[in-house]
Amino acid sequence: MPPIEACYKRERRFPYVTDGPSHMHELRRHLRHLLFLSSSLLVVVPGFATDTAQEFRIATEGYHYTFPRDHGSHEEFRTEWWYYTGRLTAKDGRPFGYQLTFFRRGMPRDQVRTLPSQWAVTQLYLAHFAVSDLRKGRFHYAEKISRAGLGKAGAARDRLHVWIDQWNAESPSSTSDTQTLRATEGDLALQLTVSPVKPLVVHGTEGISRKGSAAGQASHYYSFTRLATTGTLRIGKESFDVTGTSWMDHEFGSADLDKDLVGWDWFSLQLDDQRELMLYRLRRTDGSSDPVSSGTVIDRDGRGHHLSIGDFTLEPTSYWTSQTSQARYPQRWRLTIPSQQLSLELVPLMAEQELSTTRSTQVTYWEGAIDATGSAQGRPIHGQGYMELTGYAERFIKKL
Repeated sequence: MPPIEACYKRERRFPYVTDGPSHMHELRRHLRHLLFLSSSLLVVVPGFATDTAQEFRIATEGYHYTFPRDHGSHEEFRTEWWYYTGRLTAKDGRPFGYQLTFFRRGMPRDQVRTLPSQWAVTQLYLAHFAVSDLRKGRFHYAEKISRAGLGKAGAARDRLHVWIDQWNAESPSSTSDTQTLRATEGDLALQLTVSPVKPLVVHGTEGISRKGSAAGQASHYYSFTRLATTGTLRIGKESFDVTGTSWMDHEFGSADLDKDLVGWDWFSLQLDDQRELMLYRLRRTDGSSDPVSSGTVIDRDGRGHHLSIGDFTLEPTSYWTSQTSQARYPQRWRLTIPSQQLSLELVPLMAEQELSTTRSTQVTYWEGAIDATGSAQGRPIHGQGYMELTGYAERFIKKL
């Protein structure tokens, strides 16, 4: 996705002691104080105690990926996420977009009051699941929050397998990058198989994706940018056999972001000339872009090329105001990348793709399907993708 995003609304000692199921209500009450979001940026409240932060490893240059190991969990880092978005089409041509994201958050020892215990919260898991019914103009989403332990939620350390209850993402074989996705919540259900058309791409430089200028303000971040997708989708009483194309992000890290950041704009694009783009713009309080904002252009052969903030321009050209949150979101954008002779207009396929995650992360953000039209080297080009906009309904970090 976008960058690895994990936000805490407040950092304090929570009574995470639960000696049995009778304490689950109390646990959930305290978990609702956590602020945790989807995308590829790692965010922790500034001022977090140094000794606590040192419990976790930070992302540093020179990291060497090893697969399938690095598809799995990295509990030595504080925050991690596995993020899927995609565009699906039913047999009758009905179009959909979807998002399925899993988050893991390691808890410092001083926030876990009793160890050892099967009920103690050492790893917190959250997930978001959304479907955009693009023909009917309807947006559906669900959310979950749970803890590792007793099989309720978790992630394997040696391969891709992350889950909360019946929501999961998994590689059935350690020798294959094919993945299965499952999520069911009420009248909404998704079961997909996604298979890479191109090799994975590591973002950033020297093994890290920078999120700030200070040491450690970075994450390890890679993507499968073009995944052939088949499966089934159910909305209410309607079931569809679907095919399409997906995008997968995996990111992990531990460090703080600058306190004067207010949010970010993130884009993933799959172009019809078989190239892909990932871009993110970190926004400062004065409206400017942070200098470490960056991206990756992936060529037809699957090779990634790093883009710094000076290599592209992103300009909003229209806005939409949510009737639910009253947030005013940029909607249409003009994107130019001179080195690629690329000029695109990015347009949401429906305005209402806002999530208000009051039962889990307590963040309101916009995440939805977009189309791209424009020119590349003087020739018409089209594409599809996803956009994430945060910090418009509220600043993503609140100092309480």
